[in-house]
Amino acid sequence: MNNNDVVALVTGAASGIGLATARTLAGAGVRVVLADVDAAGGARAAQELGGEFIATDVSDLDANAAMVAFATERCGGLDYAFLNAGVTSDCSLGEDFELAKYRRAMGVNLDGVVFGTHAVLPALRARGGGAIVATASLAGLTGVQLDPIYAANKHAVVGLTRSLGASLATEGIRFNAVCPGFTVSGMTAGLGDYVESFGVPLIETQKVADAVTHLLLDAEVSGECWFVQYGRPAEAFGFRRVPGPR
Repeated sequence: MNNNDVVALVTGAASGIGLATARTLAGAGVRVVLADVDAAGGARAAQELGGEFIATDVSDLDANAAMVAFATERCGGLDYAFLNAGVTSDCSLGEDFELAKYRRAMGVNLDGVVFGTHAVLPALRARGGGAIVATASLAGLTGVQLDPIYAANKHAVVGLTRSLGASLATEGIRFNAVCPGFTVSGMTAGLGDYVESFGVPLIETQKVADAVTHLLLDAEVSGECWFVQYGRPAEAFGFRRVPGPR
């Protein structure tokens, strides 16, 4: 298939990793549908890239269905999806626990992937296959004392990826996750000095976007969780002594 005939959906596409990936896909000749709660930023990005934009809260099941319906109506089908939208939890498990903040974090970071996958799969099947990449995090592969709720929903995305990968591959649909460390974005604003104090600079969004684009367009793998770290090539994480995909 010529890339000019390919359609990709990107959530959380108004900024950060989502925008960098949308730009990279558009640069490869892919037609991009952008989705984000930031209507102004998403519309600007779509205009820049010659794509389409729909305002979407990925924590809402019906909004995910509407997002995919919009993509198929405007572009004639859907081949790839990058389920990337994410937020920090800003919520501890102590006395300051806030149910609304907890629900929001789980809703965007986990429900957004579950609902997005549910909505996207029929569209990919209609095209005979395709690929999905979900944004997990390095926090999905290790413990994070500073934000255990964020780590919990990102671990869940890793588990979902490893569980779905093999079965969807039999349908010609590849499902993988990308697990970046601290990356330049709105979510890490103000954290640069803190992160660099550990001797690890923030990762540029383009490095993550390149890994995502590779997983969507080129990599013949499914059920893998690719970590992206500063100063190292992106590659699949090896789950030692655990049965199943790497």
